[in-house]
Amino acid sequence: MTPPNAHESRWSDLERPPLNVTALRRGVVVPGGLWTSLDLVAATGSTNSDLAARAASLPEGAVLIAEEQTAGRGRLDRTWTAPARSGLFFSVLLRPGADVPVTRWGWLPLLAGVAAATGLARAAGVDMSLKWPNDLLVTVGGEERKTGGILLERAGEDAVVLGIGINVSLHADELPVPGAGSLGLANAVSTDRDPLLRAVLRSLEKWYTRWRAAVGDPVACGLQEAYAADCATLGRQVRAELPGGTAVTGEAVALDGDGRLVLATEGGDRQAVSAGDIVHLRPAD
Repeated sequence: MTPPNAHESRWSDLERPPLNVTALRRGVVVPGGLWTSLDLVAATGSTNSDLAARAASLPEGAVLIAEEQTAGRGRLDRTWTAPARSGLFFSVLLRPGADVPVTRWGWLPLLAGVAAATGLARAAGVDMSLKWPNDLLVTVGGEERKTGGILLERAGEDAVVLGIGINVSLHADELPVPGAGSLGLANAVSTDRDPLLRAVLRSLEKWYTRWRAAVGDPVACGLQEAYAADCATLGRQVRAELPGGTAVTGEAVALDGDGRLVLATEGGDRQAVSAGDIVHLRPAD
């Protein structure tokens, strides 16, 4: 049993060693690359809030990682909590404004989803899928479970902070809600967070660079096709719970050019959803 004062030691939980910040910097902060700095803190309320507060003084490509978030946030200001060193909790500062119109920034959470899913699938050996707009899914015991989420926030006129949280080694009795999961519960071949983080950051750099070079065009850079291929929401009957308390039910049939989810309703209409909670009502075909 872990002693009550175990949190005072960096090595109190041998299953969950601390990240190696020196090796991470050496691996991802390279000349000519996107990532310009990488900082690690033991604990903070929210890496998104911390990085946004410093955005004016930082160049694009700053990365902030926390071993533990005490007030991590998801969409709609929901909390995201997990035991220390049990996951990856980090934010990155991006400045797409110089190259990409603001009207296309809505693709950034979808881009981050594709990048994270691709990187994790390779490094952890786990099949990943995406639930529109910003959830990372794994399969645990034949059931889809959320193992990660993405949060995008503006940070000035030309910048955004993109936050990613991923459950890596959480056990069943540590899950915050019944529908949650982790890479470990999905039988990942590795839960070593250092290579997992490097894989996600490298994949994110690849997709962001490609998207920015295409001036944010999701078709030209392949993003729209890649997201649709990995999206577990498309082709399913879903309920979209919209801001304001309304809801619409239909089959998720496509993503439009703005990254919105297009539903074919029972009345034969098509409705594009730009925000809201999506509930999968039946399994994928």
